[in-house]
Amino acid sequence: MMQTIGWDDFQRVELRAGTIVAVDEFPQARKPAYILTVNFGDEIGLKRTSAQITSLYNKTDLVGRQVVGVVNFPPKQIGPMMSECLITGFYRPDGAVVLAVPDQAVADGAKLA
Repeated sequence: MMQTIGWDDFQRVELRAGTIVAVDEFPQARKPAYILTVNFGDEIGLKRTSAQITSLYNKTDLVGRQVVGVVNFPPKQIGPMMSECLITGFYRPDGAVVLAVPDQAVADGAKLA
C-alpha cells in the first residue's frame, strides 16, 4: 500500500537538474553500471554516483544529457566508489531503467517544482 506523505516531506527532498559531464565503466559493480559525474551547478557542484542504465544507454550518448537527481542523500559506499547523489528514473517491466529527464534545457541546479 502506498504511504501518504506531507508537503513538508516532499520539500525536504532536493531534486535538482544536472548535466552529465563524465561517464566511466564500473567493472566492480554487482550488476552492470556506469559511474556518472554530474554537474549540479555552482551552488552544489559536481557529484558522482553509480547508475544501472547500461542496457538502454551507452557512454557517449550520456555525456551532455540533463538528468534529475536527489542531491541531499548522505554519501553511500557502493563497492569501491562513494555515491554522492541518486539519479532518478523509471523501471520498465524488463527491469531496464529509463532516465527521468527535463524535456527542455534548464539551468544546472534548478530545483524540481
